[in-house]
Amino acid sequence: MINLQLFWSFFQIGLFSIGGGYAAMPLIQHQVVELHPWLTMTQFADIMTIAEMTPGPIAINSATFVGIQIAGLPGAIIATLGCVFPSCVIVLALAYVYYHYKGLDVIQGILAGLRPAVVAMIASAGLSLLVLALWGEEGQISLSHLDWVAAGIFAVALVVLRRWKPDPILVMAGAGAAGAILYHFL
Repeated sequence: MINLQLFWSFFQIGLFSIGGGYAAMPLIQHQVVELHPWLTMTQFADIMTIAEMTPGPIAINSATFVGIQIAGLPGAIIATLGCVFPSCVIVLALAYVYYHYKGLDVIQGILAGLRPAVVAMIASAGLSLLVLALWGEEGQISLSHLDWVAAGIFAVALVVLRRWKPDPILVMAGAGAAGAILYHFL
């Protein structure tokens, strides 16, 4: 039964995650944290971090990690297949349609209309992770509940990224090292 739920949940994520992995984060969060309490918000953030750091698409990596967490290797395989299956069917159908009708203004209008929705989904995922990182799982947004160490690391990383534009992997490694040191001694 759990394998069927995993397949169906990640089938829905694969079906509706237009715009890539970052746009899929709110959908994954809804399925694995809210709808099915398979993970806590902290575990979800950890899995998203791992899924972002490992090679490959975020949605597929998260499906694999959630599946293995919930039902072992068979769960990982089933969740991954559930995530990939609708994309394969949709891409084949869209490639056929686009190849035959790419000159139509309606098709160009549909593609232009999807762009703002994708940006909104990515922003939603980013804000959810930011609130979790700075205020914790309770989500009480106030200065008294702010994790000042996390806020400081975030601010420094953001300034470094915007001003000097280094490799983001180096910034992530530096932020992880700073967090390990600061949280160990504070």
